[in-house]
Amino acid sequence: MNLYALGAAFIGTGVEMVEALTIVLAVGAVRGWRGALLGALSAALVLAALVAGVGAPLASAMGLFWVQIPVGIFLLLFGARWLRKAILRYGGLKTLHDEAESYEEERGRLEGAGEGGNLAGVDRLAFATAFGGTFLEGLEAVFIVIAFGLGSGAMSSSVLGAALAVGAVVLAGVLLRRPLTRVPENTLKFVVGVMLTSFGTFWVGEGLGVAWPQGDLSIVYLAASLLVFSWVEVRRMRRLPVLRGKRVR
Repeated sequence: MNLYALGAAFIGTGVEMVEALTIVLAVGAVRGWRGALLGALSAALVLAALVAGVGAPLASAMGLFWVQIPVGIFLLLFGARWLRKAILRYGGLKTLHDEAESYEEERGRLEGAGEGGNLAGVDRLAFATAFGGTFLEGLEAVFIVIAFGLGSGAMSSSVLGAALAVGAVVLAGVLLRRPLTRVPENTLKFVVGVMLTSFGTFWVGEGLGVAWPQGDLSIVYLAASLLVFSWVEVRRMRRLPVLRGKRVR
C-alpha cells in the first residue's frame, strides 16, 4: 500500500466531497431528499465508472516512464491553482470559503426557482442540481485519484483513499444533516495544493532524468520548501498596506 497516494487521494477527495455535500443538503432541505439523494448517487456512479474505465486501463497499459511527465505536469498546474488560492485567502486578498454561506446561497437559489416538474415522482430540479453539483466537484477528485494512482503506480491505494473520504463525508452528512462548517476546508486545500505541487515537481523531474537526492524522500523536502515559501508570501501580503481591502478572484 502506498501511503502517499492514499493520503493525497483521501484529502483531495474529502475537500471536494464536502463542497458536494453542501449542495446536496441544500437541495434536500428545499426540494426534497428523494431527488437530492438520487441525483448525488447517480453522479457518484458515473464518477466511479470513470475511475474504473479510465484509471485502471491506463495503469495497466502505460509504463511509469510515459506517465510521469504528463501526470506531473497536470499535478503541477492543478496544485499551483489550489496553492495560489490558499495563499491569497490567508494573505487577505481572497475571501475564505465558508460552507455555511454557500449552503444559504444555494437554498436561496432553489427556493426562488419555482416548480421544477416531476418525473416518475422525482423532482427534476432537485435531481439535476444534486447531480450537477456532485459530478462537478467529484470530477476534480477523479482527476486527483487517477493522477496519483498512475504517477505512484498504486492505483488501488489511490482509489481506497478516495473511497474512505467519500464514506467519511457521507457518514458525517447523514449524522449531522448540515454543512460541515467545522472542517478546516481552506487549510485542507492549502495542504492538498502543497502535496499536488510537490508530487508534480518530483514526477516531472524523474521523467526528465533528474536524480533526486535520497529518492522519494525529496518529496518531503519539496513540500517543506513550498510551505516556507507560502508562509513568506502570506506574511508579505498581510504587511503591505497597499494590498489591504483588495480582493481578487
